[in-house]
Parts: sequence; C-alpha cells; structure tokens
Amino acid sequence: MRDVFPDRFPISRRSLLQRSALGLGALGLSSILSDERAYADVAASAGNPAADALGVKPPHFPGKAKRVIHFFLNGGPSQVDTFDPKPALLKYAGKPVPQNLTTERKTGAAFPSPFKFRRYGESGIEVSELFEKTAAHIDDIAVIRSMVAQVPNHEPSLMLMNCGDSVLPRPSVGAWVMYGLGTENRNLPGFVAMCPSGFPVKDAENWGSAFLPGVYQGTFVDPQFTEVDKLIENIRSPHASTITQRRQLDLLRTLNAEHHQHRPDARLDARIQSFEMAFRMQMEAADAFDVKREPEMIREMYGETVHGRQTLIARRLLERGVRYVQLWHGAGQPWDNHAQIESNHRKLAAEIDQPIAALLTDLKQRGMLEDTLVLWGGEFGRTPTVELGGNGESQLGRDHNHYGFTVWMAGGGVKGGTVHGATDDFGFKAVQDPVTVHDFHATILHLLGFDHERLTYRYAGRDFRLTDVHGQVIRPVVA
Repeated sequence: MRDVFPDRFPISRRSLLQRSALGLGALGLSSILSDERAYADVAASAGNPAADALGVKPPHFPGKAKRVIHFFLNGGPSQVDTFDPKPALLKYAGKPVPQNLTTERKTGAAFPSPFKFRRYGESGIEVSELFEKTAAHIDDIAVIRSMVAQVPNHEPSLMLMNCGDSVLPRPSVGAWVMYGLGTENRNLPGFVAMCPSGFPVKDAENWGSAFLPGVYQGTFVDPQFTEVDKLIENIRSPHASTITQRRQLDLLRTLNAEHHQHRPDARLDARIQSFEMAFRMQMEAADAFDVKREPEMIREMYGETVHGRQTLIARRLLERGVRYVQLWHGAGQPWDNHAQIESNHRKLAAEIDQPIAALLTDLKQRGMLEDTLVLWGGEFGRTPTVELGGNGESQLGRDHNHYGFTVWMAGGGVKGGTVHGATDDFGFKAVQDPVTVHDFHATILHLLGFDHERLTYRYAGRDFRLTDVHGQVIRPVVA
C-alpha cells in the first residue's frame, strides 16, 4: 500500500510508534518540570509548525503591563450617569438643550442624571454613586471622557472597539496581544473571554483571530456555571484515561504533521495546537477555575455572584500566566437602556461595582496592579436627552451616542488620578482632546511595550495592524 499511496503513508509503522513513544516520554517530563520551552521543542520536533506560535516573545521595548483584563459593559453605559457629571442638565431639565443633537432616534428634553456625583481620592475626580466602590480606587484610574466611535449602532461599534474595524472582519485586541507577546502558560488559553449566559452581539467575532493564526483567538467560557465540567465543555473524557488520550493525540499529531508537509494550512496548525491545549487544560484548568480554593474572605470580597465569581476566576487566570481576559457584562445588550435608565443602570452597576473594586484591591495587595492593565467601558455612550417612544412620550431612558463617551484605564503604566478630554456642557460630544478607538488601542499596545505601527501581520498582499493607518498614543494617561 505504501507504493500505491506514497503520500498517505510516508513513514513506516515502526517509525510512527517510535516517534509517538519518544514524544510521550518527553512531554510527560516537560509537564512534570513545568518547562514550557521543552514542550515547544518536543512539539516542533514532532513536526508541528505551530508549536512556537504561543511561545513568549519580547515586545518592541520594555512595557509596563504584562497582561490585560477588560471589563466590557455590553450595550453602552451612560457617561453622564457614571464618570462624566453634567450639572447643566439639571439647569435645563425638561427643556430643549440649546444645541442641535444628531441622534439615532428622536429624543426630547434634557434629562439630568438621577444619580448623585461626589469627589473621591486625592485627585478629587467626580464619580457617580453607581460606582462608589470602584471610585475608592480613583487615584489609580485614568478616566478618558472624550472617546468617540464611528456610528451609533451596536454591531459596528462592538467590532470597532474589539477588533479595530467597524466593517471588515479583523483580529481582536486580545488576538493581537497574543500574537505580539505569546503566553506564559501553555496549559491554559492565553486569551479568555467570559460572558454569562451565552454570546454577546456579534458572537465570537468579538474575540476572534480573523486572518491571524487561529491559535490566537479567545477561548469562550460561560461563568454562569460553577462546576468546571460545565464551565469548560469536554474538559474531561468519560471514555479514555489520560495516558490513552496522550497516545491518541501523539498519533493524531504525527499524522497531521505528515499531512502538513505536503499540504501546509494555517487552519491545520491551529487545529493541532487546539488539540494539545485541550489536553493540557485537563491538568490545570480544574484548579484555575475553582474559586472554592480561595479563602472565604476573598470570595466574600468579590461577592458570591456570577460577576463576582468570573472576576475572581479572571484574577486566578492572570496570576497563572494568561495574557488577556475579557469580562463581558452579560449576553445581549444589558446596558442598552433606552427606557427606565435609573432602575436598570442601578441594577447593572450593582452587579459589577463590587467585583471591580475587589479586583483592584486584590491586584494591588498581590503586587500585580503595577503590571496588569485594567480596562473599563462599552462600545459607545448614551444621549444626555431623554428618549421618546413611538407616541412621543418619555421613556426615561437614553439613546445611543458615539460622539462622546467615557472609558477608563488603570494599572500597568497608567497615570492614575487623571482625567483626559472632555465632552460639551451636556455630555453629548467630545470637544476637548477627542480620543478615537484607534488611539485607545495604540495606547493599550504602547503600555504592553509595542509600537502599534510596527506590530503588523502580512495578509492578502499587505501589512495589517490593529490600528490600521490611524492611532496616536494618549500620552497624558501614560505614567
């Protein structure tokens, strides 16, 4: 048969078994010694061209941040109800604002925030009562009040904020970070996206790798579950022992590698790597995702809730070498409060204020905040005027607003206790130091040690980058 199908059987059975046996022994030894480099060398010798794709890589220059955690408030939180107080709205309450506001739908009079603001920390930055626990850390936070997006629609704005382009499929920020830095732990995914109760709008595109190799895409976890078998599907095999699975994977990897020599394919590289990752996760994921191993005091600090649990899991992942964790606030668009914004925003903020504050406290106590970049925000903001229903009556909510909104950064290299930029007197449009999403991404990469113009990947005949042909580092928020 080898003479009839030479491409299908390029090695003898004895050679195949020898390679598998040697690979099993070496991989077992590297696992015991926790030697990630040894694993990469063994995998490469077995013919896996993607073996080094996840290896630790140096950035362009020493970055202050080594890892990122991103709180994504899906749907668009209101800037004038959270981190951008506007007293003028109270003066014009119930009256038309003295400027023309271009909005997606018809809106009415000025709608003052129903929430109280007060000053916090030595910096005296004003924060809404919705985030009073987070505000206790305001001196570690840089508030950017002049963010701008491109359109007032969820789908393109989600893609812009997460992938750098509102129209075409592009690699996500986490995928670019993985491509640039690699991972410090090959037994866990380097990029994890957690979203309770299912996918957000645009699904896995939010953490996809697009034209980057598939090994860089995010791994989705649904933190509504508490048992590791439900958190991560198929984490354990009910049919085969660890030794049997290792032998099966060695055989599969060898066959895939032989196939790859004749028909190179980046998708096959990613598949080989994903099989290996799935196997290795069985050994470490059960520990990383089990928050019951944390002291009761720590669990209470984060809160015994879905968002408290996923934030605590995120910290456990970060300290184990995971490079990028994105924490979504629910599937769908929970912050998309076109109606009854007072009750809805109050409920939503109560779900994440304590976990965010707990994370900042925890990271600081562990000496991790100085090299962990913490991000907060949504895809856009909301109007300072009240939204009107079909009958022209007030819905006590706010419409989408991409002309000016707020995000914040903390930790790894960020100049805390600062406010950058400003919106107009009513909080509708950025009028001082506008910051584009490309600027935001350029700053994230800079804090990680990258020149965003040099972190490129050649695809379809040209070099692509996260910031496309745009982006300036926001220097005033860099320490």
